[in-house]
Amino acid sequence: MLKNIKKRLSCSIIAASIATLSSAALAADLAEIHFIIPGGAGGGWDMTARGIGDVLMKEDLVDQVSFQNLSGGGGGKAIAHMIETADRQEDTLMVNSTPIVIRSLSGIFPNSFRDLTPVASTIADYGAIVVAADSKYTDWKQVVADFKKDPKAVKIAGGSARGSMDHLVAAAVFKGEGFDPREVRYIAYDAGGKAMAGLLSGETPLLSTGLGEVLEMSKSGLVRILAITAPERLAAAPNIPTLTEMGNDTVFANWRGFFAAPGASKEKIAQWDKAFTAMYKTDQWITVRDRNGWIDNYKAGDDFYRFLEAQEKQMGDLMRELGFL
Repeated sequence: MLKNIKKRLSCSIIAASIATLSSAALAADLAEIHFIIPGGAGGGWDMTARGIGDVLMKEDLVDQVSFQNLSGGGGGKAIAHMIETADRQEDTLMVNSTPIVIRSLSGIFPNSFRDLTPVASTIADYGAIVVAADSKYTDWKQVVADFKKDPKAVKIAGGSARGSMDHLVAAAVFKGEGFDPREVRYIAYDAGGKAMAGLLSGETPLLSTGLGEVLEMSKSGLVRILAITAPERLAAAPNIPTLTEMGNDTVFANWRGFFAAPGASKEKIAQWDKAFTAMYKTDQWITVRDRNGWIDNYKAGDDFYRFLEAQEKQMGDLMRELGFL
C-alpha cells in the first residue's frame, strides 16, 4: 500500500512538472506593452492600437497590455512625452501614421520620426470619399460634374486642419480628375467625430477620411462610400468602387504603425518584431483586420525607416504644390 501511495505521489509530481513546463513554454516572450495613443477614443490611432493590443493579448503573444490616450498638439504632445521620458518607456509603443510625416514637414511640431525609434508599420487604411445615406450623390462622377461646373459649390470635410492628411488626400483625388487641387474647398474640423457630425447634419456634403473609420457605418446604412483610394476592390469591401476603376489614378494608403522611445534596445525591438509577425498568422487578427477594412502592411526596422523617408518626399512634393510649404 505504501508503495502505491509513493507511486501516486510520484505521478502527481511528474504531472505537475509537465504542466509547469507546458505553461512556461506557452508564456509570452513579452511581459507588457503600454500603448500611447496621440488622439482621442474612437479615432484611427485608437482603433489600431486597441485592436492590435487585443489580439496580442488574446493570442498570448503579450502577457499584459495597457492604453493611454494622450491628445494634444496634433500628436506632438505624445511625441514630446516619448522623447522627454525615454528612460522610463522601455515597454512603450506609440501608434502613429502618415501625419507624423506631414506635421513635421509643416512645422506643427519640431520633432520627426528621426527623433524616435521606428519599430514597424503594421496596417494600411485607404482613403474614402463619403456622403450621408440620403445624399443627392450616389456616384463619384456626379461629384466630378458638380466640381467642373463650380468648384466652390463642392465642400469636402475632414477631421483635421488644412494641409493635413484628410485635406491632402482630397486634393490628390480632385487632382486625379484633372482639376487644380488648390481649388478644393476643404472644411476643417478638429476631430473625425465632428467632421462626421457635419456630414450627417448636412453641413458639408462630402467627407474625406479613412475607410476603417466608416466601413461599419456604411454597412449599417448610415453613410455611403462613393470611392476609395485603393488600387483594386478590397475583399473586405467588395461593393465599394475604387477611383482607379473610374479612370482616376489616385492611390493612397495611410499606414499605421508603432514607434518606441529613442534609444530602444535591439533586444526589445526583436521581441516586438517577433510578436507582430506571429500576430498576422492568427484568426483573431484576420477578424479585426477585415472588420475595419485594413490591409496587412508590415515593414519593420530599416525597411520601415526607408519607407518613411520616401513618404516624406512624396508628401513634401504635394504640400509644396498646394502652397503649404
